[in-house]
Amino acid sequence: MLAHSPAFSGFAVDDLDAAHEFYADTLGLAVAHDEMGFLHITLGSGAEVLAYPKDGHEPAGFTILNFPVDDVEAAVDELNARGVVTKIYADPDFGTDAKGISRGQGPDIAWFRDPAGNVLSVLKTI
Repeated sequence: MLAHSPAFSGFAVDDLDAAHEFYADTLGLAVAHDEMGFLHITLGSGAEVLAYPKDGHEPAGFTILNFPVDDVEAAVDELNARGVVTKIYADPDFGTDAKGISRGQGPDIAWFRDPAGNVLSVLKTI
């Protein structure tokens, strides 16, 4: 029934302008505003994600976007150079190194936050 529906995902933010700047300028994704002011973020796959404002926003309790990359360390270096903090977990269970990369517990992965506090990741392409 829904196999051909152009489904999309969405997440809340507390500041659309800050989200636009982060996703467009910092991460380099295509971002457009619609007639309601929502953000349409186009991912490298061509899929689109909707970011919408929410009063009293609280960050999601899970990773909202995962970006597979060939070289996690290079991606982390580039994110860090753009002011993005990747060392966001102090929990030893994640086993992150000084750059915030978790290695050897599945694919290499590093997590970071958007301006609304939502968690994103870069992880090794499998």
